[in-house]
Parts: sequence; structure tokens; C-alpha cells
Amino acid sequence: MPARTATTVTFFYALGYPIGNLAVHALSPMAVLAVRFGLAGLVLGTWAGLARVGFPTGRKLFHVAVAGLLMQAVQFCALYIAIQQGAPAVLCAVVIAMNPVATALLAAMFLRDRLTPRRVVALVLGVAAVLTACATRLLASGGIDPAVGLLLVALLGLAAGGVYQQRFCSDVDFRVSTSVQNTVAFVPALALLLTTPVEVHDATKAVLAVAGVVLLNAILGVSLYVRAINLHGASSVAMLFCVIPAVAGVLSWFMLGERVNIGIAAGLVLGAIACWLNASAARSDGGLRQQRQHDPTDDGRRQHRVDPVHDPAVAG
Repeated sequence: MPARTATTVTFFYALGYPIGNLAVHALSPMAVLAVRFGLAGLVLGTWAGLARVGFPTGRKLFHVAVAGLLMQAVQFCALYIAIQQGAPAVLCAVVIAMNPVATALLAAMFLRDRLTPRRVVALVLGVAAVLTACATRLLASGGIDPAVGLLLVALLGLAAGGVYQQRFCSDVDFRVSTSVQNTVAFVPALALLLTTPVEVHDATKAVLAVAGVVLLNAILGVSLYVRAINLHGASSVAMLFCVIPAVAGVLSWFMLGERVNIGIAAGLVLGAIACWLNASAARSDGGLRQQRQHDPTDDGRRQHRVDPVHDPAVAG
């Protein structure tokens, strides 16, 4: 992945946490998400239409919709409710940053991806990172904290959606993909909005923050993220989660005045090491597969043992 792409995706993805925090504290979370998904779907769909990009149909459309429900609806509904319940933006970033580690576990469970010793260590460090970052809240609540549970649901939605996106939807244009995904996610967000009370805490801040959520996060940030997965694969994008929480922490300090406590700081370090180990293991596996494919002494069965999650050649 080029450095410019990595820097841009990292910044705008990290920016979504403090902006989302501002929006949820100015307006009810489901109202924020209904506006976010609705406007983002409309803008991205118009962009795809003007670019004359074909929309998927049939089974491909179904796959894009499933990826959208997981990566958009599940992730952001759980994440924004967690923020409403007091989860700091940087804590959200630390937990969600375990995406590549959770992805490796899901790939091992459902796609028979190999769990190397390095990946096992990454999984253990990832769990330790989440527990350390959440330690203050877990101790204060006696070990049960709904906000932490919601963050774990958000993490599962993102990880499962990322695996599904690369496995079934990587050949779909990112504008079309994100347009369909936002439109699909709008339905459960609207249903939750109609069944929960709407509260406006600060009208001016709500308008500005929601505009930022739609333009900078939903349209720009998520589009860059999905496009990066399509072009460079989930393993390359996974490396960005080594630094996304730290960038989110700095932005939250500037924008929200949130300070990082010792538990979250330790979680940042452990999480970065876990993501780095997982991504380096993915690169090592990819290099070994290429070596086997070009080894004339290898048999045909070994040549075709590829990883559908981390190998872009079979992602579609």
C-alpha cells in the first residue's frame, strides 16, 4: 500500500471516533446514524451514477448488502450506543482496532485459514489489549459493562464484514459498494430511531457534527477504507490498525479534551504489537504461498492452497 494511501485512510478513519463522539453527545445516536446512512447512500449512489458505474444484481447484490449490514449497521449502531453510554472515543478506537486480530480468528474458524504461532500470540495480545484498555470501566462496574459489550459487538461486525467484503465483494466498485451498504444500513437505523426517543442536546453542534460524520467519515473515510481493501487486501489494511488508535487518541485530545489513562495507554501499546504480529504473519504466509506456487517440485494440490481472505486473486 502506498504511503499516501495509508496515511489518508488512517487519518480519516481515526477522525471518525472524535467526530462520532461529538455527534452522539449533541443528538440521539440512532438519529445521527439514520442521517449518516441516508445521506451517505444518496451521495455515493449519485456519484456512482454520474460515473456510470454499474450496480450489482442478484447474488452479488445480496453479498454487498450482507457486508453492509455487518460492516455498517452492526458496527456503528453498537459503537454509537456505546459512546452514548460513556465510552471514550480513544477506548472505542482501541477495541475496534482489534479488527485484524478478530479477522484472523474468524478466518481460521470459517475459512480454514491457518493459525500460525505468531498469530496465536497476536490473538492473546489482542485480548490482553482490550481487557487492559477496558480495565477501569470493568472494575468500576464490577466486571459487567454494557458499553464494553457493545464495543465487542461493533468489533465483531467490522471483522465479519471485512472478511465478507474481500471474499465476495472485492470486484465491486467502492462507490457502488458503499452506496448499497449505507442504504441497507439505513433500514435498521431508521427502525431503531422510530422505537427510541429522539433528544437534541445542542442543535448547532448537532448540525456541524452530523455533517462531519456524513462527509468526512461515512463518505470519505469508509469509502477509502473499502477501496483500500479492494485494492490492497485485508492484510495490508490491517497494518493501519497499529496506528489508528493512537491517531484517534491525539485527535480526541485536541477535539474533545479526552486524556488517555494508563489502562488505555497500555492497551494502545499491546494492541499495536498484536496488529503488527498478525499483519507480519499474514505477509509471511503470503510469501510462503508464492514460493510454493513457483516451486516446480511442489504438487498441484499445494499450489492451489490459497487464502481467500488475504489473497486478492481469489477475493471475488
